[in-house]
Amino acid sequence: MLASIKPLIVVLIFATLVYRVVTPIALKFSSESDFFRRRNVWFILTITAMLSPSFWLFVLVAVPLLIAAGRKDRNPVALYLLLLHVVTPVQIDIPFVGIESLFGLDIYRLLSLCVLIPAAWRYRSARRTAAAPSGFGAPDFFLIASGLLIVALYVPADLPGHVLQPDSLTNMLRRAFLFVIDAYVVYFTISRWSSNRQLIAEALAAYCVSCAIMAVLALFETAWGWKLYAHMAETWTGNARASYYLLRGTHLRAEVSTRHALALAYLLAVAFGFWLYLKSRVPSVWARIAGICVYWAGLLVTYSRGPWIGAASILMVFTVLRPRALSRLLKTAAAIAIGFGAVLVSPLGDQILSVLPWMGGSVGSDTLLYRQRIAQRSWHLIASHPFLGDQLALLKMEDLRQGEGIIDLVNTYATVALFYGLVGLFAFLAFILIPAFRAYLATRRVAQSDPDLALLGASLIACTAGTLVMLADSSFILAYQQMFYVLAGLTAAYARLGQVPAPQPRAASELAPMQQQR
Repeated sequence: MLASIKPLIVVLIFATLVYRVVTPIALKFSSESDFFRRRNVWFILTITAMLSPSFWLFVLVAVPLLIAAGRKDRNPVALYLLLLHVVTPVQIDIPFVGIESLFGLDIYRLLSLCVLIPAAWRYRSARRTAAAPSGFGAPDFFLIASGLLIVALYVPADLPGHVLQPDSLTNMLRRAFLFVIDAYVVYFTISRWSSNRQLIAEALAAYCVSCAIMAVLALFETAWGWKLYAHMAETWTGNARASYYLLRGTHLRAEVSTRHALALAYLLAVAFGFWLYLKSRVPSVWARIAGICVYWAGLLVTYSRGPWIGAASILMVFTVLRPRALSRLLKTAAAIAIGFGAVLVSPLGDQILSVLPWMGGSVGSDTLLYRQRIAQRSWHLIASHPFLGDQLALLKMEDLRQGEGIIDLVNTYATVALFYGLVGLFAFLAFILIPAFRAYLATRRVAQSDPDLALLGASLIACTAGTLVMLADSSFILAYQQMFYVLAGLTAAYARLGQVPAPQPRAASELAPMQQQR
């Protein structure tokens, strides 16, 4: 019990401090009742999870709480994003009579089942009264096409000893069901529910609050060399490897509740992109700067090079999409140079340099060589099966198996093309690029008449672009997979706003806090 109480105390102390600081800012985007209810649910779930000896005991508390909170919330998408990483996303198999397990359950699927599906049902009811956006668009088509490929083309699990589990009708139905709750429900609910700028901004703000807590906890983890959520994962899974400490050189790579440093870094990079828009609605200059510093500090202590580049890409794209792009781009480049110099002269300077191979660093260079070998082998196999891929490709990559016992496919695009061919890769990219392009057209359309709306679009497009950059250096798992569909949904919702007649400049009163509007 003591092993659970100590990290819980640390998490509660830092989370309380963060909530106390961010509450005045968050209330600019959300009503008091919704914000405080979400905050209370976050604390209840955190306490329950960290003290619970069983995942199923946590589920017993979480299910009714999530359903009730989602039903009361005027923006369940914001509730979903705040709670997306409230606990570690470890999957626990649901036992079922006659088969080994029904499917794995984690916090992502729990939120989808208890928050998003009821919200989708509320949307369906609203649509009957013509109060909600409708329409089956091209992104829906390409997402469903991707799902059909996943269901039809069976990729066996990478099991030791080349054991190939046969496919079956049960497995196909399971893949179809999981695709619906993991992907389509997330995209559908977010893209339809987020029907105006206030709802989108509120969702972004809730996500940023969650990431601010994780960034502060990440600083503690690296400074103390102590993973705060490791005991939870080990207790729930019964697997000591669930609490494995990932190091870069001699330094702990923070991961908090995300299960991997790369996942945490990706989430913080996207939060930084969201904050680039949200800070324009925050009067205090110091609060704007503090937000940027918190997300980047969290990013740095993950020691994840790909997300660092991704975050810089987000900043660059966001800058290019704003008016006076050239002058802003020069200022941004100067700010990045100054910030990088400040980091180098800080206590983290030598540690950061040690992981940058283009700056002479050698720590982690073996992972770069491994990625190059994986890329070369993957594209050779893709050329052999270009259209629908090779579902048994892993059998031909045995020499690339790592000491951890896995073949780590760390390029999402190569992985999709490897197993589902260029057809699958086309559907995968079209799904997210189409709403991003439509959002770009919308930002151009409202740039003069509604600068705030254009800035919101620039943030979403920049985060999408940064995600596409980071997917080239990561697997499509954990936070990467969840936020891929979240971003597509938010961007599609924003693009839909651009289909209405061009708005007139908005009065200051229209940008007032949500609670005043309600």
